[in-house]
Amino acid sequence: MDDQKRTKFRKALREVKNLPTLPGIVIKLSKMAEDPDTTTDQMGKVISKDHILAAKLLKLVNSSFYGFPQRISSISSAIILLGFNVIKSLIISASIFEFMETQDLELWEHSLGCAVVSSVLAKRLGVSEPEEISTAGLIHDIGKVAIKMELPKKFEEIHSLISERGISSLDAEREILGLDHAEVGGWLAKSWNLPAKLIEPIACHHDPRISKNEQMASSIVHFSDIVIRGWGYGHGDDIWVPRLSKRAWTMLGLVPEDLDQIIEEVQEKLWEVKGFSLDIQSQLEEA
Repeated sequence: MDDQKRTKFRKALREVKNLPTLPGIVIKLSKMAEDPDTTTDQMGKVISKDHILAAKLLKLVNSSFYGFPQRISSISSAIILLGFNVIKSLIISASIFEFMETQDLELWEHSLGCAVVSSVLAKRLGVSEPEEISTAGLIHDIGKVAIKMELPKKFEEIHSLISERGISSLDAEREILGLDHAEVGGWLAKSWNLPAKLIEPIACHHDPRISKNEQMASSIVHFSDIVIRGWGYGHGDDIWVPRLSKRAWTMLGLVPEDLDQIIEEVQEKLWEVKGFSLDIQSQLEEA
């Protein structure tokens, strides 16, 4: 693909019109967070005024991939436990989740599954703020949503190419667009002013080597994406499992014997997440 076409698609995807810009509630909360006198209760009340958003956040916070032993019943408690950056990213992603729930359940299930593996790995490895990494796993494929919504004709071309030649969606994206969903997702996350611990794992989840400051987080999401795809969990028509980065494997410091324990823990949580997805599906069928 020549540079002119690549620039054209970059421009189209950088100027996404159908996806949400930074929601007004996040701007308000960001200003509140800068004020040292702001309490979590005050922030919680602002979020709770949007009943649909508050319900979505509490449903996500209480789902398996965060794994809190007790049910979280208030937004202010969620802010204390997860931190503002995670809550902020979930607010920004709320409309994307809605799109994925209604139009691409396979992608939604894959995203939930990746979040589960990311959570298990992050806690097992003792990294700081594991909830941010599991959230990065949850939204790692937002670039796919952007491509589908903003470039629908190219999206169809990509999926035709996948079917015709039996190649991965990543290779098809690169051939049709000259870029891939990870790069697009990184642009979106940056435009939403998310922290680097979320931006880099999204942008680098297919190649953690290009991560500058968050190689561990990027490696965890990279490995989690591969594990969940290897199980065929929410893969859609793309059956290919991405290649594991040797550097990521080395950074994680895992040995084959660790995998049995990780898989056992993940499988247990995936049953709970599957119920979460089925609940969504039944709601859609009833609507």
